[in-house]
Amino acid sequence: MKSGANRGGLVYSTDSGRMCPECRRPLADCVCRVARPASAGDGVAKVMREKKGRAGKTVTVVRNLVLDPVELTALARELKNACGSGGTLRDGVLEIQGDHVDRVLQALEARGLKAKRAGG
Repeated sequence: MKSGANRGGLVYSTDSGRMCPECRRPLADCVCRVARPASAGDGVAKVMREKKGRAGKTVTVVRNLVLDPVELTALARELKNACGSGGTLRDGVLEIQGDHVDRVLQALEARGLKAKRAGG
């Protein structure tokens, strides 16, 4: 038997996004907890504004959120609605279009999450 012969399988689906390598379900529906992110850092979410690599467009980025994928998806939806703009959730990092650092910090603190401004 070749090494790695049992590793094949679906990694990404256009219907549901990233897939768990163990249970073969979308990450939001993962039942085996293998694909869930481990506790990141000190548990304080870092909120920053970025422009680099985005064709000059400003994006508010939230990193180090220690939530399971279902809660993270719900938080992303809530923050996008609060800011009145679009955004995405990619590999545990929340990106909201536009400069909404203050609004995101207020929303995270109102929800009981520790958050601080990072960057310049």
